Amino acid sequence: MSVSKFLFAAVLLIACVSPAHAQATRTWVSGVGDDVNPCSRTAPCKTFAGAISKTANGGEINCLDPAGFGALTITKSITIDCTGTFGSTLNSGGVNGFVINDSLSGTPNTAEVILRGISINGAGTTSGLNGIRFISGRSLVLQDVFIQNQNGQTGIAITPAGSAEFYAENVTVTDGATGIHFRPTGASGSVRAILRNVRAQNNSANGLNVDTNGNTAPAGIVVAVDNSSLTGNANGIVVSALSGTTTATVMVTDSVVAHNSIAGITATGAAARIRVGNSSITGNTTGVSFSGGAAVNTYGNNRLNGNGVDGSFTAPAIPQQ
Repeated sequence: MSVSKFLFAAVLLIACVSPAHAQATRTWVSGVGDDVNPCSRTAPCKTFAGAISKTANGGEINCLDPAGFGALTITKSITIDCTGTFGSTLNSGGVNGFVINDSLSGTPNTAEVILRGISINGAGTTSGLNGIRFISGRSLVLQDVFIQNQNGQTGIAITPAGSAEFYAENVTVTDGATGIHFRPTGASGSVRAILRNVRAQNNSANGLNVDTNGNTAPAGIVVAVDNSSLTGNANGIVVSALSGTTTATVMVTDSVVAHNSIAGITATGAAARIRVGNSSITGNTTGVSFSGGAAVNTYGNNRLNGNGVDGSFTAPAIPQQ
């Protein structure tokens, strides 16, 4: 074979092989797609799982049309955006909807994940386990996400062994067991979280649960809840941080905690702190309670009444700066 023919054959071979290994920055899914496709706009994949393997680290998966795109385990930085259409995941059968876990990657605790415009439904003969489970990564951002029927465990479970950040805006978690659960693990697990315009409602256990059991990280857990509602659960907000574990601090502002069958806001343990400002706590069996050295502080501008037993905040009130 001449040199020119050899080079021509080599170019053809590369042209045939390279696309199979290439990863696009943006890929697409469609209800009429096929996972054998390259996940381009004109040849979309059918599932999130099919698309993510063809999407580069830090890239984005978009939804072309309304459909269910399946459960997904995420091990790298990715954005999944179904804004403008209906992107859904059904996770009945005792499985998780989305799992974020980069612990086995070459760079653990670095994945930055964004989920936007997605519905996650665990309805079925066997309920979904967790709508979203965050095990390992640097950050998770949720925007315009609706999670329901996660009766196996939790709507959103944030349980990292390292330092993590969580941001939720315009998120609803309804008709499951626990709505949102923070429980970092070990000597390094910590969370910084902001929940804004979040609704945890009609869950059979807790709307928001913060638990430091088994967690001794110096950084602790800090959660800010703003302009949100925790209604119709067994408990609205529960913080448990016993002596000897890491600290857990929750700030609640401009929010409604109402019609919970056990307690609106409750804290247990010497490392548990809840601060409440400009919020309404009403219609609960017990409004506010704390024990074991915990504190539930007020800025003096809340509305605590209309409960079976109102309870009281830890004295004195915090001065408003």
